[in-house]
Amino acid sequence: MSKDESGRIRSWTLEPSKPGYVPPAGAVDAHCHVFGPMAQFPFSPKAKYLPQDAGPDMLFALRDRLGFERNVIVQASCHGTDNAATLDAIAKSNGKARGVAVVDPAISDTELDALHAGGIRGIRFNFLKRLVDDAPKDKFLEVAQRIVRMNWHVVIYFEADILEEMKPFIAALPTLVVIDHMGRPDVSQGPHGVDMTAFRALLDSREDIWVKTTCPDRLDPAGEPYDDFVNAVRPLVEDYPDRVLWGTDWPHPNMETRIPDDGGLVDVIPRIAPTAELQRKLLVDNPMRLYWAD
Repeated sequence: MSKDESGRIRSWTLEPSKPGYVPPAGAVDAHCHVFGPMAQFPFSPKAKYLPQDAGPDMLFALRDRLGFERNVIVQASCHGTDNAATLDAIAKSNGKARGVAVVDPAISDTELDALHAGGIRGIRFNFLKRLVDDAPKDKFLEVAQRIVRMNWHVVIYFEADILEEMKPFIAALPTLVVIDHMGRPDVSQGPHGVDMTAFRALLDSREDIWVKTTCPDRLDPAGEPYDDFVNAVRPLVEDYPDRVLWGTDWPHPNMETRIPDDGGLVDVIPRIAPTAELQRKLLVDNPMRLYWAD
């Protein structure tokens, strides 16, 4: 764990390796975040963690080092519903970033339009109790209805133990749905384990449910080389090739006790997407369809 003199936490490696795998031209890191800079974009008073600054310059330098061309920046929970830091990073990307916002359900249509103009293309609902105090499903459904006109989608973050109770809510969403980190299954169970079987049933319930096949560092208790993750996730990429996304999750919120190497994460890609066609869909075609359709 790395903390500065004020106790702020660093959850990313300072010297990520250069991956051996070279992503295809146009590859998108479709799940990453920015933190601050705090002096310009203060963190939410409700934040459950206080990170060191990880701003757009650092993100774009990492993008280039890893061989990617674009980013989808997801609003981090430490910034609450103030999306200013995310919008700032998108604005500094020269058109190479889009975003996913976290909003107060009472947000006005004018404010939604401003987010769209700033590059936002979806909203995220977080159901992790350790990160958020309140997740009102009824109000989330109301705001989901209001983003249909903009052709946005909903991103949902939850853990496998509440998948069953999430099903009615997910079924009621009027937009395309993206599930963060596959709903955090226990990958050590393998591709036919209880968690992955239940998640596949969710995917089969609607053709417009997509999934981020991300975070071996979070999901594989055995750690590198993430064999359990690869074993459980590769069949998902092969069986749902037009509905999968991938991202680094940089700067890895709350991973300060086991900081991953971003180059090593990129080298997992060809192991879960073993053909050039699968890699192109995962890294280029699918994220471009979702975030740069216009």
